[in-house]
Amino acid sequence: MRTTLNLDDDVARRLTELARRSGRSLSRVANDVLRAGLRDLQRRPPPGPYEPPVLGTGEPLLDVTDVGEALERLDG
Repeated sequence: MRTTLNLDDDVARRLTELARRSGRSLSRVANDVLRAGLRDLQRRPPPGPYEPPVLGTGEPLLDVTDVGEALERLDG
């Protein structure tokens, strides 16, 4: 199948260099690289949900369930 792709300059340079070194056509190298990338994407498991790290903050300085104590500490 013929199609047109717009490649970034760095990608085109790398593909062209691979083709030159391997003696294969640019189309062949591009197909091989795309196949390998697609296979790799299929092998990777999808990322799980993000779980933030749990940090130990020590004992609370104020018991927020006791409003009276909180007010006393605020008043000094």
